[in-house]
Amino acid sequence: MTYSGHVQPGGAGAVRELPGLTITKVSVGPMDNNAYLLRCAGTGEQLLIDAANDADRLLGLIGDAGLATVVTTHQHYDHWFALEEVVAATGARSLAHEADAAELPTVSGTLRDGDEVRVGDAVLEVIHLVGHTPGSVALVYRDPAGTPHLFTGDALFPGGVGNTQGDADRFAQLINDVEHKLFDRLPDDTWFYPGHGDDSTLGAERPSLPEWRARGW
Repeated sequence: MTYSGHVQPGGAGAVRELPGLTITKVSVGPMDNNAYLLRCAGTGEQLLIDAANDADRLLGLIGDAGLATVVTTHQHYDHWFALEEVVAATGARSLAHEADAAELPTVSGTLRDGDEVRVGDAVLEVIHLVGHTPGSVALVYRDPAGTPHLFTGDALFPGGVGNTQGDADRFAQLINDVEHKLFDRLPDDTWFYPGHGDDSTLGAERPSLPEWRARGW
């Protein structure tokens, strides 16, 4: 089946097979959080982006192949509710940006802008995006076969940037980071995977940037 990026809470996962990486997207928990399991095609190593909820379901998805790493995109509770249980069951290392790490229940290493996180042969680049939280991160996989794949947490969604609770300074920081670190650096065919809801591409959202700035959220 063609990957669309649409999943439903408790429903079947959506699987995308890239030449070097398999991406499985599931929706977990009462806040319809997306969790993404990445598996290296060459080595079988696995990485989870946001152990958000439903630990049993995530562990079933991980399976016997085990889990090397969990990356938490930001400090909000709905994105790490299952983190302790998943780490305890798998022995995976737990990574988060240094500005958000103190708010998480278990962290074994911290991240900064420009760092690389490996999952087998695949490399994910860390992009620090300030505003939704002080230490929100996106992860980009620059597929050697073509399209970049971008995991944005709650910093970018189809239709706008993440919630900044009406704080004009936080919004200005976030929209600037999203525009300059994502839209200015990555091509329009970049497929992005948000922390909630459906996916999109940067090209589909780019024309709306002036509108987002003008509305202030």
